[in-house]
Formats: sequence, structure tokens, C-alpha cells
Amino acid sequence: MSLFAPIPNQDQSSPGARPLADRMRPRTLEEFVGQEHLVGPGKPLRVQIERDDPASMIFWGPPGTGKTTLAKIIAGLTKAEFIEFSAVLAGIKEIKQVMADAERARQYGTRTIVFVDEIHRFNKAQQDAFLPHVEKGSIRLIGATTENPSFEINGALLSRCRVYILHQLTEDQIVSLLKRALADNDRGLGQLHLQASDDALRKVASYSSGDARSAYNALEVAASLASQAAPSKPSATVPHVSPVLRDVGSPPEQNQSVGPTTENASPVLTDAIVHEALQKRVLLYDKSGEEHYNLISALHKSVRNSDPDAALYWLARMLEAGEDPLYIARRVVRMSVEDIGLAEPNALSLCMAARDAVDFIGMPEGNLALAQAIVYLCAAPKSNALYTAYGAVQQDVEQTSAEPVPLHLRNAPTSLMKNLGYGKGYQYAHDVEEKVTDMQCLPDSLRNRVYYHPTNEGVEKRIKERLEEIKRVKQSSHVGKRSSGS
Repeated sequence: MSLFAPIPNQDQSSPGARPLADRMRPRTLEEFVGQEHLVGPGKPLRVQIERDDPASMIFWGPPGTGKTTLAKIIAGLTKAEFIEFSAVLAGIKEIKQVMADAERARQYGTRTIVFVDEIHRFNKAQQDAFLPHVEKGSIRLIGATTENPSFEINGALLSRCRVYILHQLTEDQIVSLLKRALADNDRGLGQLHLQASDDALRKVASYSSGDARSAYNALEVAASLASQAAPSKPSATVPHVSPVLRDVGSPPEQNQSVGPTTENASPVLTDAIVHEALQKRVLLYDKSGEEHYNLISALHKSVRNSDPDAALYWLARMLEAGEDPLYIARRVVRMSVEDIGLAEPNALSLCMAARDAVDFIGMPEGNLALAQAIVYLCAAPKSNALYTAYGAVQQDVEQTSAEPVPLHLRNAPTSLMKNLGYGKGYQYAHDVEEKVTDMQCLPDSLRNRVYYHPTNEGVEKRIKERLEEIKRVKQSSHVGKRSSGS
């Protein structure tokens, strides 16, 4: 017997042999829940399916939104051979073998859909192996990915596929799926007669974060726990009849007392059972994927918009999902100089202290230090004047010639340098009463260029007033020199 032959007497098609999520997988578009923007009447993917358009496609969306299910439905509707493998396990050898089989099948009029889960995990060479076969139409490629295909799939393959974006399922959609599973006697949990309130199902839906597979798994665990905890109840009993009163001629066994028997009551999905089944919410997060950048972007923009509640929420989403707290601390320091700047100079010191606290005491204690810094930044006056100024300086550095430092700004530690004019004409600010001279400090090509434009926010308002005063002193000094020179 082959090593990979099926084990005898094990029916893989029986409901109990497969997880609930797989058993309840929709088989038709009518059973499919969610993604109405794609599969609703007249929507792009539905039109493509109904027209039997053979174009390859990429499904991009969070886990548990129906990517694999849609691929299988398409294969069923188009009567195509469905070959499924995971990019995590397959290599070039497996890809070439599948392509060769698909080519032979095409010669006999059989169409092949190759479904690649986690296609973003294929390297460039593996993705390129599909190109000629997709181009010739030997296969219809359907790839599924949780990552942005613009970054993870090479351009040549991406240009030959249509990209469909699947959205996270709503709580209402998840609840409807759970109710369907509870009522289905053939594929679901209907035979258990499980009693579940809408609140209990909504809690499961909430904790699944829009992932139908996760919700089904939690429901299956909860159903098992509820069945084990279901109390026994007495069955209906035949009333005891005294032998004195029994009818003459009736069989004795009909008049004897029948003691109560027990049977299991219908299991109930309580809050305690739901909590035990869920244990801890699984948050969609990938430290190196797009969701990582989406969340830090949400945190930064909430701080910039002075919204402490939103900022705390996004901070917690990242920390509870396992993000490196020092990464967040670095980004918080960046926020303090990019969006607050000199409007509140103490912001940088506080954020550096929060970073040190996280580094010193670790997690979970360090989360409050980050939360403190985040709320402080939200409440602080905002200014991007320094950020804008440095950006303008960078542009000039890149686009203008690198002029030499003016001689009067150079040090002259040797007599040769002094003879060459180093330091000649330098004006020592402490020698004048106002501590400000009209000496030019920029190269000639950038003379009088202004980069920093302080705002009227916080401390920066005082800085603005001081800079205006310095400007007046310089102008009066310059006018005085011209008058004495004339």
C-alpha cells in the first residue's frame, strides 16, 4: 500500500471529520455572505463569473473573508479542474509539474484553475514560473493574499491578473453565518439544538475581527463546551398507581411505577462559555505587512489631529497585537518633533523619557508611559514649521550648488589661514549690546533666504516675536553702518 494512500474506514466526507468552517463553506454565490461590491448583481466579479471570462485574478483581503471559497465557487460554476496548493509549501518543481498537467488537460478540452493561497510568499522566480502558462491560457490563476499585491507580486504577473479587494466582514454578517451553522443539521451544529442568544453570537462575532473562519472555530469550541456543561433533566414519568386501584385484568407491568429517566437538556451558549472559548481576541496584525503601516499611520494622524481617544485606541491595537514597543516609542519621538516641534519643546523630552521607561521596565508596565506621551502630544499645541523648514533646506541642498563656506565664517587656527583671509570680517555677537549683528551667514546664492516660519502656537509664538525683534535689530544695525560709511 502506498504511503500516501487514504487510511481505510475513514470517511473524509463525513461532517465530523472536518472543521465546522470547512463544512459550512458556501457552495454557491447565493450562499456566499459579504463582498456585495464584488458578487452582487451587476458587480464586476459576478459579471466575470457569469460571462465565464477566463481572465486570471488576485483576491486581496484579510483572513476569513472568502477568498478560497470564491475560488472554489468559480471552479464549480465554470466546470474547471481545481488545483489548490499553498505558497508556503510549494516550490518551482511543484509549479512546473502542475503546469505540465494543466497543459495536457487543456489539449483534451479540460480547463484548469490553479488556486495559490498566500501567493505573496512566492519569490520572484516562483511567480515568474506562472507567466507563460497564464499568457497562453493553459491555466486560470487565482491567487489569494493578505498583503498589498502592489508590493508583494511582481509587475509582470500582476499586469496579467485582475485584482479584487475583499473587505472584512461586518458583525451582522458574521452573526448571520453563525446562526446558519446553528440551524444546519447536515453540515452545521443543528443536531446539538444549541441555544444561543443574539448577544452571545455578537460577542463571538466581535472577537473574530471580521474573520468568518475564526468565528466558526470559536463557535465550534463553545458548542463543545456547552454540550459538556449541559445539565441532565428528568424525562416525563408515568404516575405511580397503587396496586389496590389497578384495573382487574390489566397487566401488572402497566400499572407499576416507572421511575424517571434522564436525558441531556439543550445546551446553552452562556457568556461564561463564550469567554472561555474565545480566551483572547485574535487581532489582525503583521509586523512587516501593510496592517503594520496602516495602524502606525492611524496613530500618528490621530495625534496630529489632537484626538487622544483615537490615539489611545490605535496605540492599544498595536501593543495588544504584539508590536515592538520600542518601535512605537521611536515613532512617538518622531511625532514630537514633526507635529509639535518648538510649539512645545518639552514634548521631545517627555517622549524620550517614555522611550527610556519602556526600555527600562519593559512591558506591560511600559504601555502607560507610551500612553502618557501620546495623550501629551495630542493636547500639545501643534506646529510643523520646523519640519517644513528642514524640508525646504533639504531641497536647496539638493538643487543648488554646494558653495564654499564664506571666509568670514571659517576658523583660522594657523597663520597661513589668516593670510588667506580665513575669519576676516567675522563679527563676534557678544561684542555688541544687542548680541546680534547683521553679518551674512548664508552663501551668496541663498542670501536672505528664510526657511523657518514660526506659528502663533504655544512657545513658538514667543519664538516668532523674538525672531521679529532680531530682524529689526539687524536692519537697524545695517542702516547704521551705511550711514557711518557714507
